[in-house]
Amino acid sequence: MIYTNPSRIEYTASVCHEVNRAYCKFLGDDSQLPWELAPAWQRASAINGVKFHLDHPDALPSASHEEWLKEKFASGWTYGVVKDAEAKTHPCIVPFGELPEEQQLKDVLFKAVVD
Repeated sequence: MIYTNPSRIEYTASVCHEVNRAYCKFLGDDSQLPWELAPAWQRASAINGVKFHLDHPDALPSASHEEWLKEKFASGWTYGVVKDAEAKTHPCIVPFGELPEEQQLKDVLFKAVVD
């Protein structure tokens, strides 16, 4: 890893999370909680995403999504029409190219914040 300061990584992850939360709100999705109230699994996912981009600075947003998919599959999540943390279903559990453009933009924004 290029940058290993844990507090800096967590801060960057919190900014990524808040950017995503604001973007989701713009799209009409008010389900995202502020970083401080977000579930541990969601915060860990953002931290993992930051670490991925620090380790792979030339990775495309699609690679970020593929890493997110691996993480979701490893923790038992599957595709579902509705995001449901208890049932571990999520509508974005599809290949990057099958995501609607507004969902692909989440990965673009995430990478831009880390960069």
